[in-house]
Amino acid sequence: MRIGIIADSACDLPNDFFERENITILPVTIQIGQAVLADTRNEEATMSFLSGETAARAFEAESTPFTVQQVHDLFLSRLVHDYDYVFCITTTRTRSAIHDNAVQASYTILNDYKPVRAASGNNTPFALRVIDSQNVFAGVGVPVIEAARMRAAGEAPPKIRAHLERITVNTQAYMVPPDLHYLRNRIKKRGDKSVSFLSAALGTALDIKPILHCNKGETGPVGKVKGYETAAEKLFEFACKRIVRGELMTPTLNICFGGDLDDMRKLPGYERMRETCAANNVEVFESFMGLSGLVNVGRGALVIAFASEKSKFE
Repeated sequence: MRIGIIADSACDLPNDFFERENITILPVTIQIGQAVLADTRNEEATMSFLSGETAARAFEAESTPFTVQQVHDLFLSRLVHDYDYVFCITTTRTRSAIHDNAVQASYTILNDYKPVRAASGNNTPFALRVIDSQNVFAGVGVPVIEAARMRAAGEAPPKIRAHLERITVNTQAYMVPPDLHYLRNRIKKRGDKSVSFLSAALGTALDIKPILHCNKGETGPVGKVKGYETAAEKLFEFACKRIVRGELMTPTLNICFGGDLDDMRKLPGYERMRETCAANNVEVFESFMGLSGLVNVGRGALVIAFASEKSKFE
């Protein structure tokens, strides 16, 4: 059986992974003022877009996911020809409409695919499953990696589906945002009041950086650390503890960074994290944060994600 995997562009994974695994990307369109760009995970295009006045107004960005009709058309023009079963893994529905759009599109796709496949001489059934990753950024990438791994191992769709549903509820993503004022302005734009002006002002004045956690679609602070580099180091150390204790459900650590990856690799604790992963046979995936992530949390944000039943930050 030919199994396809599709993810939206807010899923942070290396571009060579998307290409190697033939993973289809659902673009999210970002508009800042009059400037518009469809996010297809092109680092050069992203950095060019986020420059000058556009960069200064990035917190005002409006994002538009693929519509129900666009998802429908993509499947019928390509995916129903190329695959027999498709897993569509999306950013958490609590932060993006793309999951609900994909679910709505799935009904018409399953009604309309037969004549399309028959026209190309294929009369076998087609099926798809939309899975809410219940996470953001690098957290979305964890189940995508697992879907690709199980497909390569020749597993059948029911087994892959059951595994992904277990992984998504246990995927933990932790983030250090560099600029609380930017984050506060952005979430205010989205109608979220979780970071008040006072806390943002105090945090900036005292150089206090929160560590945010996302799991099961819910995001909130789990720690506060003075200084960005110290917070990044604490996050790397936390990942090392989980790995050494054998608490990861998959041999995978997924990291994204809102800037040049060489700058991330210079952060304190990074080398020890890499050494710990190598010693424990944990594969590290590193990627430049996509445009959707950058406009939501700001440049320099660091996100680490993995699957573990334990979520407490320590």
